[in-house]
Amino acid sequence: MSNELLTIDPVDLQFPFELKKQISCSLYLGNKTDNYVAFKVKTTNPKKYCVRPNTGVVHPRSSSEVLVTMQAQKEAPADMQCKDKFLLQCVVASPGATPKDVTHEMFSKEAGHRVEETKLRVVYVAPPRPPSPVREGSEEGSSPRASVSDNGNASDFTAAPRFSADRVDAQDNSSEARALVTRLTEEKNSAVQLNNRLQQELDQLKRESKRSQSGGGIPFMYVLLVGLIGLILGYIMKRT
Repeated sequence: MSNELLTIDPVDLQFPFELKKQISCSLYLGNKTDNYVAFKVKTTNPKKYCVRPNTGVVHPRSSSEVLVTMQAQKEAPADMQCKDKFLLQCVVASPGATPKDVTHEMFSKEAGHRVEETKLRVVYVAPPRPPSPVREGSEEGSSPRASVSDNGNASDFTAAPRFSADRVDAQDNSSEARALVTRLTEEKNSAVQLNNRLQQELDQLKRESKRSQSGGGIPFMYVLLVGLIGLILGYIMKRT
């Protein structure tokens, strides 16, 4: 709700009612003019509420906060209904006015002052619900805590056996050994096949050499192949 001088928020003063507890509500006043505006807050039940500040000055194009505190109540009202009301009065003040310059006469209509008035209701609302309790150990990633049962002792719990981890390690080692043996066997078989193929080519070269050469010299390719076969056989013997 707003008048010609101030904007007022909220239009109703809402208090989350709780027995035997002080409750506060903020009231925001915005000056929408280029003048200094003096204000005064009144209530129908002054013993029940404390208003700070109850008088003051809002500077041009600025805002002020008023804190309304309800004293702790011993009994809840019927149907949670409240008949209390507040009255906000405001008037144009002299330039540069301060809260000390605010007087009772400034809000007197009989003296010819133009006073803006706004009525505010008091509304009781339900208090906020407390957060749901979180049980121990339910947080994600937390380690469960050792506890004692309602009908037993801590000695009833037995430590878990440790052989499971050792068995897993032994299985991993045996798997690596089998993989190594398989790889070496495959390499040996490949080398034997290569040796057989080279031996066949060597025999072919021997037959061709006998047909093409009448001299007793040993062909160069023959010597090269013999040396290559020796290297391969030596490699096979080292790996096995």
